[in-house]
Amino acid sequence: MDLTRRLRPTHLRLFQRIAEMGQLQTAADALGMSQPAASRILAEVEKQAGAPLFFRTPKGMEPTAIGLAVVRHARVVLSELDNLEKEVRNLRAGHAGEVRIGSVTGAAVGILMPVIQQARAASPDLDTTIEVGPSTELVRGLDEGRFDFILSRLPTAQDSRDLLTHPARTEIVRLIVRDSHPLAQRDTISLAETRDFDWVMQERGSPIRDAVEHAFHLDSQPTPDRVINSSSMLVVLQLLATSDAISPQSDEVAALLTGQEFGARLIRLDIRAPMTVTPYFVVRHRSRQLSRAAQGIYEQVLRRL
Repeated sequence: MDLTRRLRPTHLRLFQRIAEMGQLQTAADALGMSQPAASRILAEVEKQAGAPLFFRTPKGMEPTAIGLAVVRHARVVLSELDNLEKEVRNLRAGHAGEVRIGSVTGAAVGILMPVIQQARAASPDLDTTIEVGPSTELVRGLDEGRFDFILSRLPTAQDSRDLLTHPARTEIVRLIVRDSHPLAQRDTISLAETRDFDWVMQERGSPIRDAVEHAFHLDSQPTPDRVINSSSMLVVLQLLATSDAISPQSDEVAALLTGQEFGARLIRLDIRAPMTVTPYFVVRHRSRQLSRAAQGIYEQVLRRL
C-alpha cells in the first residue's frame, strides 16, 4: 500500500476539517473546495487505504479507527509544514538563520552586542554565535569559513587582497582598579606612580599590552615589572576584587565594569598619559556571499560605526 505517497497537504487538511466539523460539505467550503472534489479525494484515499476513514451517520461523519490515525498524523504533518513555511519566510526576510561573528573584546562590547540585542528583539529566532579572541585567531577563523565577518585588526603579514575591510575605531585604553585602591581618589596620576602595584594584563604582543608599554616608553619610564599575564576576565576580576592590582582594558570594557549596572565596585584611574590601540576593522571575505541574516547584522554594525 502506497497510501502515504499519494497523500497531499490538501488531502490532510480536508480530513482534519471533516473530523472537526462532521460534515463533508462544510469542510469543503472551509477549504474553498467544491463538494464533488472533496468526495472524490476522500473516495480515492479510502480506496488506497482499503477501508473507510469515516462512518456516515445521521448526525454526520465520524472517523473510524483508521481515520483517527490519519487525522492524528495529519495534524503533526500540517503543523510541521506550517513551521517550515514560517521558517522559510523568516529566512528570506533575514529574521532567522545562523550568524557567526568574531570580534576583539572592545568591539564586541561597544559595537557588536548592542547591534545583536537590537536584532534579536526584532527577530527572536536569530541564532547568533559571537567568539571573542585575538586578531590572529579571528582572521584565521574568517579564512577557514568559521565566521561570516569579524571585527578585528589585520596582522602585519596578512594578505588582504581577498578581504573587504571597513575602518572601525581606535581603541582607548583605561586603567581600572577596585574603589578602595590607594590611587582611587587621585587626580591626573602619573605612570610612575602605578609601578609600585601589581598589574594584570594580556601577554606581550597583545594590542592593549603594546599600548601600555608604548605609553611608558613615551613617558621615559620603565614598563611595569610586577605583572601577572592573563587574558582571562575571570582572573582579572578576581585580582581586582581582592588586591590593589591594576588592569588595562579597552574603554568599552572599562565602562561596563565600572558602571552601576555591573556593580563590581571598580573605578577608572585618571591617568595623565593617553594610551591608544591600533584601529580595528570590520572584515569579510570578498568572494563569500552573506546570508540575509548575516547581511542584516553586518549592515547594522556599519551603520552604528
